[in-house]
Amino acid sequence: MNYRCMQISDHDTVMQLWCDCEGLLLRDADSKSAVGRYLARNPGLSFVAEDDDRIVGSIMAGHDARRGYIQHLAVAEDTRRQGVASRLIELCLDALKAQGIEKSHVHVLKNNRSGRRYWAKRGWSERCETILYSYVNGENENA
Repeated sequence: MNYRCMQISDHDTVMQLWCDCEGLLLRDADSKSAVGRYLARNPGLSFVAEDDDRIVGSIMAGHDARRGYIQHLAVAEDTRRQGVASRLIELCLDALKAQGIEKSHVHVLKNNRSGRRYWAKRGWSERCETILYSYVNGENENA
């Protein structure tokens, strides 16, 4: 397995991987241009896993100078349970720590039971004291 930083040229392949993974909610903010801006703003924090030149895993990460944010962890069904997700998370957390970020968050949909179990098994704590509010500052409700 080869792990490397995600590049915008990976977008189409990674988007297909995301579409194939249950529990991931995709929005217009996952467009090629938006992901390109995200990668440019957060260089060296998002990764892909390749097996024989086929992208089989991805993870995106960024930070606000205080907290890290993990997004879109995805591993191809036929490659699961081989440590790919764990390695992708480790790469992100190490890269964030190198930038001084020691606490990270991940958003998991309430109805994504397998995702919730996955993160809990890895020592991530569910936060019950916060509620996420969102605001769309424009006309696109799918932003």
